[in-house]
Amino acid sequence: MELATDWKEVLRRRLSTHSTGPNKKKSEQELKDEEMDLFANYYSEWKGGRKNTNEFYKTIPRFYYRLPAEDEVLLQKLREESRAVFLQRKSRELLDNEELQNLWFLLDKHQTPPMIGEEAMINYENFLKVGEKAGPKCRQFFTAKVFAKLLHADSYGRISIMQFFNYVMRKVWLHQTRIGLSLYDVAGQGYLRESDLENYILELIPTLPQLDGLEKSFYSFYVCTAVRKFFFFLDPLRTGKIKIQDILACSFLDDLLELRDEELSKESQETNWFSAPSALRVYGQYLNLDKDHNGMLSKEELSRYGTATMTSVFLDRVFQECLTYDGEMDYKTYLDFVLALENRKEPAALQYIFKLLDIENKGYLNVFSLNYFFRDEIFDMVKPKDPFKISLQDLINSNQGDTVTTILIDLNGFWTYENREALVANDSENSADLDDS
Repeated sequence: MELATDWKEVLRRRLSTHSTGPNKKKSEQELKDEEMDLFANYYSEWKGGRKNTNEFYKTIPRFYYRLPAEDEVLLQKLREESRAVFLQRKSRELLDNEELQNLWFLLDKHQTPPMIGEEAMINYENFLKVGEKAGPKCRQFFTAKVFAKLLHADSYGRISIMQFFNYVMRKVWLHQTRIGLSLYDVAGQGYLRESDLENYILELIPTLPQLDGLEKSFYSFYVCTAVRKFFFFLDPLRTGKIKIQDILACSFLDDLLELRDEELSKESQETNWFSAPSALRVYGQYLNLDKDHNGMLSKEELSRYGTATMTSVFLDRVFQECLTYDGEMDYKTYLDFVLALENRKEPAALQYIFKLLDIENKGYLNVFSLNYFFRDEIFDMVKPKDPFKISLQDLINSNQGDTVTTILIDLNGFWTYENREALVANDSENSADLDDS
């Protein structure tokens, strides 16, 4: 503002001098043109002066790199190739199988007695010696911080060789997996879209022995089933993308890669969402519900889900809030529904169900909302901060979220809760009869 005032005053004096001089009468247009010329000159001088006082701006490092546009084919290709080279270099920095084997031999050679049972130990002095001999790739693991992290209650101040080696193996695996996932990150921004993760899992299938029996015609349904779990739990805002870092931090990849074990037990397969039996079970249920065989589920068809005891008001809310096509639900929407109902203790599942119960879209459940599904004793179970409304956080904090949501959405759950004392008494009587016999 001060600069503008100075210019205005200078221009006023200058124009006044020109206009009052002898034979200096000018037209209004000439005066405007002269004013603009003077302004341009003064502004140029001011800008040139500031340039010299702000040279330090040139030292600020560049932090924004524009992504190539769709029509910039050459730049896109350059970016793709440079990322591939970068990932290859990162991959070469990781320990290979031979180097890991050499590390194990060095650790075993420098173990520090006495052993604890069958477990070999190593002290800090020998730990540093192994670090010097293991090579530059291992240097990052042989630090005081890592040693202290693995140090527990050993009276000799040692750490377990096996625990340290497993730590190194885990780190190498995480980096390998991150590089593998990054190869599918088309945008190169550190996250995967649904199509990116679909491609990753599709190409992973042949490497998982537990999926050898899957028909190729089922691959697309299997991939959809697997990807949905990642996005249901890791993309709560439904942005359509997940950070690679979040994928690595959760246990889902561990469950998926567990299918490499050729001797995986039947029990483990049944509890693993990514196993062939689990995927076939979910898809089989969907086909059985689809009575008209049009590939979609109507409200009436979904009402037969599970024990066919879901309340009609809850089903109404499902079809009001969830994505449907001409009033019917597709397989992807059905997967979200199943994941929510089968994992009711998880915050993401409670968030899904809470949205359906919050019929007024207020962000909490009040007496009216719960009377719509059930009665007020729900408040006694949850014990919310506000006695007249229940928030999502209240539901999570209560540790009763699965019970409450079951009561509100499932007639069978409601009946079980209402008759819980009678059921307990019957169980006791049955136990007593068995004891007497």
